[in-house]
Amino acid sequence: MKGSMAAADITVVALYFVTVMGIGFFAMWRSNRSTVSGYFLAGRSMTWIAIGASLFVSNIGSEHFIGLAGSGAASGLAVAAWELNALLLLQLLGWVFVPVYIRSQAYTMPDYLSKRYGSTRIKVYFAVLSLVLYIFTKISVDLYAGALFIQESLGWNLYASVILLIGMTALLTITGGLVAVIYTDTVQALLMVVGALTLMTAGLLKVGGFEELKRKYLLATPNVTEILMSNNFTHTNYCRIYPKPNSLKMLRDLNDEDTPWLGFLLGQTPASVWYWCADQVIVQRVLAAKNIAHAKGATLMAGFLKILPMFIIVVPGMISRVLFPNEVVCINPEHCMAVCGSRAGCSNIAYPHLVMNILPVGLRGLMMSVMIAALMSDLDSIFNSASTIFTLDIYKYLRKTASSQELMIVGRVFVVFMVGISIAWVPIVVEMQGGETYLYIQEVAGYLTPPVAALFLLGVFWKRCNEHGAFCGAMIGSILGVTRLILAFVYHEPDCDQPDNRPNFIKNFHYMYFATCLFWVTGASAVVVSLLTEPPKKEHIWTTTVWAYWCKNERNLKTDYGVDVQNHADRVENDKHLIQRRNGNGKYPVDDQVEVSLLVTVSGGVVDTPDQSDVDTAMECFLDGETTLVNPPHGSKVEKKSTTSCWKCAIWFCGCSSENVGRDAACSYHLDEAECLQMLKETRKIKWILNIGLLVICSIGIFMFIYFSL
Repeated sequence: MKGSMAAADITVVALYFVTVMGIGFFAMWRSNRSTVSGYFLAGRSMTWIAIGASLFVSNIGSEHFIGLAGSGAASGLAVAAWELNALLLLQLLGWVFVPVYIRSQAYTMPDYLSKRYGSTRIKVYFAVLSLVLYIFTKISVDLYAGALFIQESLGWNLYASVILLIGMTALLTITGGLVAVIYTDTVQALLMVVGALTLMTAGLLKVGGFEELKRKYLLATPNVTEILMSNNFTHTNYCRIYPKPNSLKMLRDLNDEDTPWLGFLLGQTPASVWYWCADQVIVQRVLAAKNIAHAKGATLMAGFLKILPMFIIVVPGMISRVLFPNEVVCINPEHCMAVCGSRAGCSNIAYPHLVMNILPVGLRGLMMSVMIAALMSDLDSIFNSASTIFTLDIYKYLRKTASSQELMIVGRVFVVFMVGISIAWVPIVVEMQGGETYLYIQEVAGYLTPPVAALFLLGVFWKRCNEHGAFCGAMIGSILGVTRLILAFVYHEPDCDQPDNRPNFIKNFHYMYFATCLFWVTGASAVVVSLLTEPPKKEHIWTTTVWAYWCKNERNLKTDYGVDVQNHADRVENDKHLIQRRNGNGKYPVDDQVEVSLLVTVSGGVVDTPDQSDVDTAMECFLDGETTLVNPPHGSKVEKKSTTSCWKCAIWFCGCSSENVGRDAACSYHLDEAECLQMLKETRKIKWILNIGLLVICSIGIFMFIYFSL
């Protein structure tokens, strides 16, 4: 099967590369990449269609085509439960979390935690945890899945192929920022859906339709006699060759090894809350929306698209088992090594095997392009989001005087660093045991992310939760989760033909039930410690909870928090005029291009104050303790260093305009109060349409859960 693609297939793949790179560079020229907002949030100018498509493909990476299809081949429809769960959680993101993020003016998820709890240690903790998760779960598994497909279909050198793909992905991310990522994701979403639908249709025609597939799947077992006669194996025993009786159900019995319904609802759902509502890769796209209506529209669109993976990815995996049981369902570890090079199983080859054996020349190239699109879209999303977190939450904290241009360059350099890490990780990824890749991701996330989900849910919904409670809960949950993860690697699951001598608390304690305990222990610890310590300050909760959005009108804010929103907005203009009047005395000259950031004092405290790292810069000039001048005064002498041609070329290539050299990075991306509230406004008609869409998509998700679980 390897290296069986024809010249026409290679041509299709080449056309794909040219098209995507062209679109990415076109977006690079048309967009504003020279500011923090322009590079990391696409200037908050994206529409719901582009964001919805980007949400979909940012999630559907190559590990989905390999992992979801592989799990479909191995255990049936169970894995589709994650996709329907995502459909519902996306609406929680759009209707609850994103309004809070916009209201609090958070750029990154660590930044939100810092604003909500007023703590730098929580911010750094979550930033580091996010980067670790990106490198050792998302990037590593993406590379493994993409490399597996390339090796199966093209026969190319594995390392050269991966380096080429990573390099091209990083080039788009470095030069274009989030705008290029979202525009290329939009094209890739269309390509993914069309290509995957083509394969699903061809597969269903082969097996005789969906009903016939369900019947044949339960009978799909390898021919053990034929396999043993055609191979000279040392062992003739076999294991795990029969489909599970409940393969056509999603949520299963309490002790099921795949998706026990109680563990899924109480344990897996909180872990998924982290990914869909608090992961930078997902949230950053929605924060790039023009306003809250476009953000909600994007989550609705992505929710409808999430119905597709069950049919265009999981079902083809089941078809592959029916058509090629002797390869997809290997009979023992020795046979598995001969077929796919992994002792754990060969279900991961289900999708590429189906592509290479039932599609004609040309369409195989299309599906190869789909897999490359999945890999590149996932990687460019991770690179851009990881760059955002490192630049704004770690580097800016360590170097408080960093200018906007410096942050732009550091963000791009960190992408190069991530590329290096990714390439260095390839040999380890190649040696990974196959098994069911998608469930491996979920298990690792189930050990590390429930404490984070608890922190975000408490922060958004419970105003009484304070920094002490949140930090104690996070530390207790993280220690328990990391300990369980280490034990899971130490006591690795043996080959299927070997006895399982692992301790009972590892062997019989499903990771979903552990995630349940982890989530509730973290939440309970945070609640108890918060109640035993002083409540949070008002400036930490007046814009960072869901109540700040639901009660965003002036009367409620003034009553609950002592904040007069209109007065806040008026003071922006008044202070600008005050500075301009002082210009006549030779003090604090200001022109129309100066950006002003207010630190407004109310009720004896400072409200909506940026982190210390966001305001302590060398370019600051304070006026009466309230106004920060971001740009240097007009007409003042600024020493300009000579710039070499190479440096000018690098600045131009990265999109860092020389106009922003002296601009403070921190305040240039913050909205003022009036702009923030304007983004949260919805007309009655738009709100009515969006709420109807919410009702429809939630009804569809719940119906499909019930229908495929009974």
